[in-house]
Amino acid sequence: MAKSRTKYVCQNCGYEAPKWMGKCPECGEWNTFSEEVVQSRPASGARQGTAVYNPPKPINEIIIGAHHRKSSGILELDRVLGGGIVPGSVVLIGGDPGIGKSTLLTQVASNLSVMGGERSALYISGEESAEQIKLRADRLGVGGGNLYLASETNIEQVEACINSVKPGSVIIDSIQTMTDPALDSAAATVGQVRSCTGTLIRIAKNTGIPIFIVGHVTKEGAIAGPRVLEHMVDTVLYFEGDRHQSYRILRAVKNRFGSTDELGIFEMRDDGLAEVSNPSELFLSERPLSGSGSVVASTIEGTRPLLVEVQSLVTQSYIAIPRRMAAGVDYNRAMLVLAVLQKRVGLGLSNQDVYLNVAGGVKVAEPALDLAMAVAVASSMRDAAVDPKTIVIGEVGLAGEVRGVSQVEKRVGEAARLGFERAIIPARNAPRLKAKGGIRVTGVESVSGAVHAALGEFKRRRKESTESGEG
Repeated sequence: MAKSRTKYVCQNCGYEAPKWMGKCPECGEWNTFSEEVVQSRPASGARQGTAVYNPPKPINEIIIGAHHRKSSGILELDRVLGGGIVPGSVVLIGGDPGIGKSTLLTQVASNLSVMGGERSALYISGEESAEQIKLRADRLGVGGGNLYLASETNIEQVEACINSVKPGSVIIDSIQTMTDPALDSAAATVGQVRSCTGTLIRIAKNTGIPIFIVGHVTKEGAIAGPRVLEHMVDTVLYFEGDRHQSYRILRAVKNRFGSTDELGIFEMRDDGLAEVSNPSELFLSERPLSGSGSVVASTIEGTRPLLVEVQSLVTQSYIAIPRRMAAGVDYNRAMLVLAVLQKRVGLGLSNQDVYLNVAGGVKVAEPALDLAMAVAVASSMRDAAVDPKTIVIGEVGLAGEVRGVSQVEKRVGEAARLGFERAIIPARNAPRLKAKGGIRVTGVESVSGAVHAALGEFKRRRKESTESGEG
């Protein structure tokens, strides 16, 4: 008879202990230990003979020509993956409930089943029945004879399904629902997630079948389960956005086959997710043209220049410690910019509530938005609008200087393409753009100079146009 014992496993890092502990000594997290029962028993027949020995090969004898990327049929997803799907890769996609992970992967499965010729796509769900998946596919208007559906949670049965269908691609929804019968622990525990993921990786590497895995996220926004899950897979994607808004953002936080700086933007519609081919125009479509506190900036996401609207609202504070809130930008960078405005420009922000926001739900971390934040705050503070045809780019230093940024040609070129007439950029970057037509370049060396250039000229132009109209 098999003997059983009890152990306690940290659900954050996988540390094992013989008894329950409040704080994990490995990762330092509190209340993460859960009880698991382990039975020592001989390996089952289903497990015997599964290991395949692959002898080492000299590097010059390894042929990679057959392992070319293939398109998912969704250009925004291909961009984030680094140019397409790599055969034998394992891709983990995480996101909040209801954000659209299953919708996206259903569309991907349909595209792969159609483009793959005789190769089919297999969609395995541990959360829905095959009929429920079919209802979603009908709503999205996708499907076909080469798209196979299955509802299964046993990882051994999942492997049997893959061996039976021999698909060109596999989608697992989700990894937290899969269980290994060789383990007695519950689903979604560290042991189960690690074992099931290891089985899927072995299948992908031995057969060359790309596998997409859906991962649940915790209330903190991280993928549920042990951290080792993200280390095991080849690519980790996060699907972000507000469920109450229509726009979704797909970004990579790990990619063994490409950059992690790329961004994919989608719009949720009644018939599924639609690609947004021109996100700059989308994010600027609803901006106020004459209101204060609104400035257009340019950021680089991977190889794509992206124009975003930086908004600010400065209002009188009625509490001892004024509020400071920032959405879409790094909070510490925002506080740095406010301190520079207070010390170097002379704006009295010590008794003002300051709110900063990047419209459209985009999160930008690069310092090239510093100058746009500074001008937006000054615009709202002085209730003076910035010219809607002006774009502001630059990094702000603690001495109040404006530092140069990279790839300024791409940033200004995107602004010129969308009809902007003037760019306020660091003086260091200005000489190389002086000779370029289509947009007027103003180089600034300090934050105070940028504020004067952004607010003073538009005010003068509005005054001149008013006087000419009266005449």
